[in-house]
Amino acid sequence: MAKLPPGPPLDGLRRQIDRHRRENPARGDSLFVRETFRLERNAARAKAREWFETWPKAAYWTEVESWRQLEGGEIEFTMRRLPSAD
Repeated sequence: MAKLPPGPPLDGLRRQIDRHRRENPARGDSLFVRETFRLERNAARAKAREWFETWPKAAYWTEVESWRQLEGGEIEFTMRRLPSAD
């Protein structure tokens, strides 16, 4: 098996990443804004519709990230979107 030549030095890249992280503190584990709701079925549909109207999917990647039906008919769901369309 042929030995590959050594890759380029990565010190400059590591310094750039470190500097970026220092100057731009982490925004949590994700770039997405998430909000969890626990509503009656019709209210849950209305809330999801409101999110899609306020933050259109094409620009904000808005989606229902997860949902489940609880005892008593309530729906617990998490909406997710980008913080801005830029």
